[in-house]
Amino acid sequence: MITDFFFYLFAVVLLLSASAVVVARNPVHSVLFLILAFFNAAALFLIAGAEFLAMALVIVYVGAVAVLFLFVVMMLDVDFEQLRGGLQRYAGVGGAVGAALLIELVMVFGGWHLGVGVERLRSSPTPVNVGNTEALGRVLYTDYIFLFQTAGLVLLVAMIGAIVLTLRERKTSRHQNIRTQTQRTVAETLEIMTVGLGAGTTESGGFVRPKEPDAEPVEEHHHAHH
Repeated sequence: MITDFFFYLFAVVLLLSASAVVVARNPVHSVLFLILAFFNAAALFLIAGAEFLAMALVIVYVGAVAVLFLFVVMMLDVDFEQLRGGLQRYAGVGGAVGAALLIELVMVFGGWHLGVGVERLRSSPTPVNVGNTEALGRVLYTDYIFLFQTAGLVLLVAMIGAIVLTLRERKTSRHQNIRTQTQRTVAETLEIMTVGLGAGTTESGGFVRPKEPDAEPVEEHHHAHH
């Protein structure tokens, strides 16, 4: 009875917060409602016994993705009134894309059917003396290890591609030459000095800046210019 009450409570709050993400006019409020939706979804996962998914949802999405969204929205000076001004202009295109997505969803759920042996798997006993996270890790890193590594490789390639596409070379930026740095000798980088008592490093000949070249006289520069 108590489990059902909390399930419906978290489900109602999740639906309301998800709707507020789309309806809210302030983008900061939308991100805050999105974080609330993530927390309620994590609570539903806990009720269903999937504590690993609940913790992953809180740590990854709330702790990283949603906070990143919030920082980006608050730091960027975006004129949202100007963005909403083009709503009527692109309403037809947006409606066509939304209709196509709706048709695809109907086709997917219309052709949905349960696989062979699903009922037997649902009624199969859970592992004894093994937690949910440990059981999931055993299946993930034994039966599906190649698919898991492939998914990680795809994400790595996507990250490298995003960095390459957004990287801009600047002539004023200073770059580090690793080859020159590793080929330096001790004499070029280190100076050993014997400093007497009461004498500083400057008096002993250390840390002396090279003299700058004398400035060209103004008169000679003026005649040269003529």
